[in-house]
Amino acid sequence: MNFDMRTNQNCASFFDSATKAFVVVDSFDNYEFDVRAGTLSRTEFVGTVTASSDAELNEKLAEITTSHI
Repeated sequence: MNFDMRTNQNCASFFDSATKAFVVVDSFDNYEFDVRAGTLSRTEFVGTVTASSDAELNEKLAEITTSHI
């Protein structure tokens, strides 16, 4: 899945039509990002990542979701 979230975004969602995987990311402080993964109809909390740059955030999103989607 290709992530292109920015640290100044409070929330984002990503969908992979080939695998039907769905990821939702949200943050209140733009440093800690809560990640949920699953399908369009059901997601589950998979963890929280911290990031101070866009590149770091997208790399960590790919890492944390790999085993869940």
